Amino acid sequence: MGTDPVLDKIRNMQAAIETVVRGKSEAVRLSLICLLAEGHLLIEDVPGVGKTTLAQTLARSFDCAFRRIQFTSDLLPSDITGVSIFDPADGKFNFRKGPIFANIVLADEINRAAPRTQSALLEAMNEGKVSVDDATRALPRPFMVAATQNPVEYHGTYPLPESQLDRFMIRIRMGYPARDAEKELLRRTSDGNCADHDVVARVCAANDILAAQAKVRDIRVDESLLDYLMAIVESTRKSEFLILGASPRAALALRRAAQAMAYIEGRNYCIPDDIKQLATVVLAHRLVVSADYSSHHKRSEEAEAILAEILRCIEIPI
Repeated sequence: MGTDPVLDKIRNMQAAIETVVRGKSEAVRLSLICLLAEGHLLIEDVPGVGKTTLAQTLARSFDCAFRRIQFTSDLLPSDITGVSIFDPADGKFNFRKGPIFANIVLADEINRAAPRTQSALLEAMNEGKVSVDDATRALPRPFMVAATQNPVEYHGTYPLPESQLDRFMIRIRMGYPARDAEKELLRRTSDGNCADHDVVARVCAANDILAAQAKVRDIRVDESLLDYLMAIVESTRKSEFLILGASPRAALALRRAAQAMAYIEGRNYCIPDDIKQLATVVLAHRLVVSADYSSHHKRSEEAEAILAEILRCIEIPI
C-alpha cells in the first residue's frame, strides 16, 4: 500500500492502548478492527479482568466524545437516548441529548438492564441515528458502541436477545492476564486504581478514524473469497447442531472485518486467512445451539466448537 500516514497513526494508537491494557494484544487488535470496520464491540468475561479498561482506553486513545452508561435494572430507555423537557421561559419542549450522542459509547454491564432498555440501542447501532418524539437525530461519526457483559449465569443478568447480539460485529473475551503482565500491574499500581487509561496518549483525531474507515471500505475482496465466506455462513444455517445460523448482517460484518484486518496489516486486498481468523469472533455469538446439543451454561463455547468444525471442513480457496 506504500506509505500511509493514517495507517501509521492507527498503529501508534494500538501501541498507546497496549501501554495500558498489558498482555492483551489480540483483544486490542480486534477492538481496532471493529472500530475501523464501523462495527460495535461486545466484551464478555468475568468481572475484574479489564473489560471496562479496554473500552475506556480505546476511546481515549483518539480525540473524540466519549460517554459511559452504567446499565442497571432501573435504567430507562430515555436515560440513553435523551428526553424532551418543557422550558417555561419559551413555552416549548427542548430535547436534551442522552449519552448515546457520542463517538464512543461504553455500555457497561449491558446485560444488567432489562430487555426494554437494551433495545434502546438497536436503532442507534444499526442506523447511526435515534428517533425520539417523532424526530430523527443523527449520531456523530465515527460512532461505536463498546459494551461489556458478565457471563449469563451470573446473578442479576438478562441474556441479550438474538436481535441485539446480531448488531455487535465482534465479541471478544479478555481472559485472565499472563502471570508477568499481572505482576507488572501489581508493581505499577500503588494508589488503589487498577487503570491509567486517563493518561493514555491521544494519537489520532476523529477525522483520522473516518479516513481509515473510508480506506477499509476500498479494500479488495476477490470473488473466490466471497464464495468462501458464503460457504461458511450457509454451513451454519444448514448445521443440525444449530437452530439459528448466521444472518446476512453477519456475513456483511465478516467481510467488513476482514477488510479492516487487511488494512491494519498493510494490504489493499483480503486473503482467506483474514476471513478464517475472524469467523469465530464475528459469527459465534450470533449462533444458537440446538437444545439437544446445548448445556445452556456452555452455549458460547459449544457454538465456537461447532463453528471450528465447520471451518475445518470447508476448503480454503487458493
